[in-house]
Amino acid sequence: MKMPQSIYLDNSATTPVAPEVLAAMEPYFAATYGNASSLHAFGRAARKAIEEARAQIGATLGVPPEGIVFTSGATEANNLAIKGLALANPDQRHVITSQIEHHAVLHPCAWLEEQGYEVTYLEVDRFGRVDPAAVRAAIRDDTLLVSVMAGNNEIGTIEPIEEIGGICRERGVPFHTDAVQAYGKIELPLEVIDLLSVSAHKLNGPKGVGFLYVRKGIKLAPLLHGGGHERGLRSGTENTPGIVGLAAAARLAFAEMDETAARLRGYRARLIEEITKIPGTRLNGHPTDSLPHITNFSFAGIEGESLVMRLDEHGIAVSTGSACSSPNLEPSHVLKAIKVPLAMAHGSVRISTGRDTKPEDIKTLLSVLPKVVEDLREISPFKVGE
Repeated sequence: MKMPQSIYLDNSATTPVAPEVLAAMEPYFAATYGNASSLHAFGRAARKAIEEARAQIGATLGVPPEGIVFTSGATEANNLAIKGLALANPDQRHVITSQIEHHAVLHPCAWLEEQGYEVTYLEVDRFGRVDPAAVRAAIRDDTLLVSVMAGNNEIGTIEPIEEIGGICRERGVPFHTDAVQAYGKIELPLEVIDLLSVSAHKLNGPKGVGFLYVRKGIKLAPLLHGGGHERGLRSGTENTPGIVGLAAAARLAFAEMDETAARLRGYRARLIEEITKIPGTRLNGHPTDSLPHITNFSFAGIEGESLVMRLDEHGIAVSTGSACSSPNLEPSHVLKAIKVPLAMAHGSVRISTGRDTKPEDIKTLLSVLPKVVEDLREISPFKVGE
């Protein structure tokens, strides 16, 4: 079915599968369909494809292939990193993370608190950045893990993970980063990262597959028990088409990274320049030190959900907050953390460009948005400046 939207600007929520990725996956649905654990030719062919994919993904990060553990996505990868490390190292009972992490990190941390662990939630500045000095001050002798995302999924701010990871390395504390929005879009300092989570569907790959990079020497306990797949860390028959698609998407993203990032940064600069001309508008996140594809604005006097729906009527798809929790009408925890006033936080919209975004898409959005905001403010009980 053809989707009604003609302009898709919600690439932080998910991305279309690239034609090259779909072509790479197709043989593994109906031709090379063997179980990779089987000894016969069908199984060996699947195993070969999986191990080639593992090596290709490792190469994108400059790490050994045996450090790549395939999962069902980044939510599972984050849970494996946080809970798996805790279960394998029961004497370390303290975790450090930030207030603006994705719920796939915050909720496992909350689960650990229910098990008696102590979690330090670091504050961020007005742009959403964690202060590395605060990380250094929070580390204790019993600190199990520091987990700070590479780039924020709602406001796009890039975190100083190279400095944070360096501090963790000095103190002998494992460092995990949720790199879902950053992998394939910016360079990542793997030399100071011990655990890194990625999801395929954020980089023009298929849904339902991702990976966790685990540095050699990091001890994890599995969350799923069964046949002992993925070197005992993640039981379950491997998703061969998905893994092949993940590797194809990774190769494509890294081959095009510099060109795509430059183009998307250009779009972002234009969005900021033009949209901030609308009265009562606030840019959320850092104006320049940001992921290339994410821009977040708040508009006084309107509800973000109303703006998303009105733009949808114009054939433009954007989002408000995180797509994983946007049905929840509570203000975003990220916007709360950067101290966006409550009335403005309710009027936030995330615009996220992607590989397929064209200049005319940005032009169309900019031609429609001011009038939509004006119309919504006319029927709103709240007035700009209240």
